[in-house]
Amino acid sequence: MERVIVEADGGSRGNPGAAGYGAVVLAADDRVVLAERKDSIGTATNNVAEYRGLIAGLTAAAELGAREVDVRMDSKLVVEQMSGRWKIKHPDMIPLADEARLLVRQFARVGFTWIPRAQNSHADRLANEAMDAAAEGDAKVASPGWTGAVGAPTRLFLLRHGQTELSVHRKYSGRGNPALTELGRNQAALAATRLGAETDIAAVVSSPLSRALDTAHASAEALGLEVRVLDGLIETDFGDWEGLTFPEAAQRDPELHRQWLGDTSVRPPNGESFDQVRSRVAAVRAQLLKENPGESVLVVSHVTPIKTLLQLALDVGPSLLYRLHLDLASLSIAEFYPDGGSSVRLVNDTSYLA
Repeated sequence: MERVIVEADGGSRGNPGAAGYGAVVLAADDRVVLAERKDSIGTATNNVAEYRGLIAGLTAAAELGAREVDVRMDSKLVVEQMSGRWKIKHPDMIPLADEARLLVRQFARVGFTWIPRAQNSHADRLANEAMDAAAEGDAKVASPGWTGAVGAPTRLFLLRHGQTELSVHRKYSGRGNPALTELGRNQAALAATRLGAETDIAAVVSSPLSRALDTAHASAEALGLEVRVLDGLIETDFGDWEGLTFPEAAQRDPELHRQWLGDTSVRPPNGESFDQVRSRVAAVRAQLLKENPGESVLVVSHVTPIKTLLQLALDVGPSLLYRLHLDLASLSIAEFYPDGGSSVRLVNDTSYLA
């Protein structure tokens, strides 16, 4: 199928309140309905619901095999942000926009056009039907916590890899690929014993680097699961600082190193900024929430991606990256709810290593 039209809408009764989205895929002649999508998403804002409608519409277009897509929405914010004319500042929008962009890349061309609400009546009707269901409590499961989040959360078990020679000497270890030490392999085995008791873990994902993969395989074997590699979970690229200690990097590039310690947009020489890490980690989170709704997933990665996932769950600023300590082979747990809520249940547990 060469070209389709996607019309999407979303809304919230209360903003935030009972929310839902609708999307319709039309043939290029704008007459034939090829697919409809609608769903209630619990309690959320209008903008979250609008993005969820866009994602649903793009997903349906991809399933139909479309090569080109013309997206029409009455959300000026979504159209302008996806067109690259407006910046995305709200933390709830960033992972949704990242997910939408990943879908856009599947097509040869995607265009975004704003239309008045009156011209978006089909998607608007579907969204209102979904909001009716949300208001009636369809598909809602109350959270046991006090935050008011609703829906069954996706629980991420965040495991840092075991010891390597670079970590022994406290050297920057990013894209290099040092193996686990004997102690590191023992740490991975002890973590596997701890995680093997978690009967509800449905999937294991890992950074592509061997220190994380070897740690992940130990737990996956205990759980009877396979390991899936997600490139977005790789450690920060420290560039020319790879293999240097903190004092060595500070001596090599004193001013840049000082700036890097306080500004997440600053990159090491030939390396990657923490803002760039956040972007790819947020995309991984969106992927995991989409693929594993209401399930538990073991995520084996490195200190910066794990800190970033905890930062996203806590909805806090970048200071967490500089102030939170995570030990080797430590376990943290974050939960992400379908209504956009989140919580952190555990940070830096190493009790099983004793």
